[in-house]
Amino acid sequence: MVSQLVVRAIPPFLLSGEAGQVRRDAETVLDASELARARAMEPAAGDGFLAGRLAQRLFAAELLAVPATQLAASYTCPRCGAGPYVSHGRPGYLLGGVPAPLALSLSRAAGWTLLAAVVDPEPGLRLGADVEDAVRTGFDGFPALALSVAEQHSLRALDGRDLLAARARLWARKEAWLKMTGDGLRTAPSSVDVLARPEIRDLDPAGTGLPARLAAAVALSL
Repeated sequence: MVSQLVVRAIPPFLLSGEAGQVRRDAETVLDASELARARAMEPAAGDGFLAGRLAQRLFAAELLAVPATQLAASYTCPRCGAGPYVSHGRPGYLLGGVPAPLALSLSRAAGWTLLAAVVDPEPGLRLGADVEDAVRTGFDGFPALALSVAEQHSLRALDGRDLLAARARLWARKEAWLKMTGDGLRTAPSSVDVLARPEIRDLDPAGTGLPARLAAAVALSL
């Protein structure tokens, strides 16, 4: 049976009283390396980080049908390696001391968290997901920084909100691709063209639960 992609959107948690509950849940469920990373951040950013990690762990536990406390974070970074003491890079978990059969990706924008997963992935399968707020693409230097020449050319007839939405769509596709490859922003975004890569697909906000103003995409290695 072919493994299926599962995508879920988590709405913003920063409502009155919820940040404290997130911190209490994090102390119970998350690992020491994740808690330490949050403590090193400005408080609001740290709370957002904890909320995203909690959502991801609960999502993974649900898909694997195990208690969240049985999972141990095990991220992979091209520079720092992999294991329970790495709290950044490509997400993953250990279950019973071995890698859990799950490909994962997480992205956050405008308070929302986008989660994507493939359970029992084929060997070598890689996954990247990204969500972007169109408002953040409105600065003058965005095209040169983020878009290839062909991508810039494809947007030449657009303006206003349509232009920002199209920029966000391309940026979400690009971030999803760079997460999937593992290159991240070590690769200049403008050097990567994502107009027509079969590994990338746009996500319909209506199908994910995201607000219409956000653009989202996933990339899966073929």
